[in-house]
Amino acid sequence: MVMKSVPEWMLNLDDEDVSFIKNFILQSGSLKQIATIYEVSYPTVRLRLDRLIQKININDHADQDNFISLIKRLALNDQIDFETAKLLVSEFKKSGNKGEK
Repeated sequence: MVMKSVPEWMLNLDDEDVSFIKNFILQSGSLKQIATIYEVSYPTVRLRLDRLIQKININDHADQDNFISLIKRLALNDQIDFETAKLLVSEFKKSGNKGEK
């Protein structure tokens, strides 16, 4: 099967994320081996993986609303944390602005 385009969530990953994913695959998903490669503790690798999962989820469920997209970009670029981003999006949706332009 040939991919005709790269998914949006993949395009938003930085080089370090892609390298981590590559190493993760090459190590058959062993976080213990990844910790050895990066010379960090297992909890540090687990945190990195959880953060990568959050990045992918945020991108994968992209909302076309400009405000929500801005919040997601800020979170992906480490300008705000993911919890704050989720709170802002949640409050925005509660206010009745469910993506109407």
